[in-house]
Amino acid sequence: MNSPLQVSYVLPVRMTDGHLRAELSHYLEQLTHWCEDVIVVDGSPEEFYEANAAEWTACVRHVPPDPEHRCQNGKVAGVRTGLALARFEHVVIADDDVRYQRGQLGRVAAMLATADLVRPQNVFDAFPWHARWDTARSLLNRAFGADYPGTLGLRRSRYQAMGGYCGDVLFENLELIRTVQAHGGRVAAPLDLYVRRRPPTVAHFWGQRTRQAYDDFAQPVRMVCWLAILPLSTAGWLKRRQWLLGAAAASIAMAERGRRRAGGAAVFPMSSSLFAPLWLAERGLCAWLAVLQRVGHGGVRYGDTVLTTPAHSVSALRAQAQNSGT
Repeated sequence: MNSPLQVSYVLPVRMTDGHLRAELSHYLEQLTHWCEDVIVVDGSPEEFYEANAAEWTACVRHVPPDPEHRCQNGKVAGVRTGLALARFEHVVIADDDVRYQRGQLGRVAAMLATADLVRPQNVFDAFPWHARWDTARSLLNRAFGADYPGTLGLRRSRYQAMGGYCGDVLFENLELIRTVQAHGGRVAAPLDLYVRRRPPTVAHFWGQRTRQAYDDFAQPVRMVCWLAILPLSTAGWLKRRQWLLGAAAASIAMAERGRRRAGGAAVFPMSSSLFAPLWLAERGLCAWLAVLQRVGHGGVRYGDTVLTTPAHSVSALRAQAQNSGT
């Protein structure tokens, strides 16, 4: 049997479901054989925190978020707490639906020998219809670059040198990626490092549509493209419907290009490419709903608060780094 990796695994959670707790407990038990340091930062309400502690304390470090790291985005507070406690240089940060295998953890650790941050590629471990729909987003991202996963590898020394990252943003993983870049760090995005994640429930899937569209305020060119979809589609439907068919076919072709990159055809179902026109139509509608959220409420609701900023630009973060001397 291979010895555990000298890796700190940081898992921020807010768990109020006993069935999910049981499944996560099995995964945590596996993690303790693969990583020498597993930290669960639990922001659950008190009664659920105690139930989680009874289940997890024997095998992992189970702690509440440190008030010193409090911020508007509770997940970032959990990540900050975990990074402050991490025992090793190489740290894996993951959402509670991410399911690594040992070899994937080893590869992230190996890449962190030369990179400051690693962006794996998430892939669902089951494909109900809504997972195929959401996978179309990943495939389009892969067609033009890399996807945004629910897990990252990070060098702890880089994190400390840059003084952490902002926790008052919605798209926290993009904020961390950009902060590393702004401080001169190297980011690796291996398209063939596939890490499984559990698909969300249908209710959670629908609940994330406008919030995810709001994230794209952090990428203005993309946001302009999404906002153009609705008026262009309406004009096409009224005047030149064959144009809409051509655009739908082009989106499927782009998604299929993303699916086939770096061996993706072996892990992504081809049917997900067919969902690309539906995903684009959804994003075109939800982009306008995100605009209404911003105009009407100043931002999008996140838990008990409203977050205005999806993520800061690299140039703004770079200027901040220069002013702070880090």
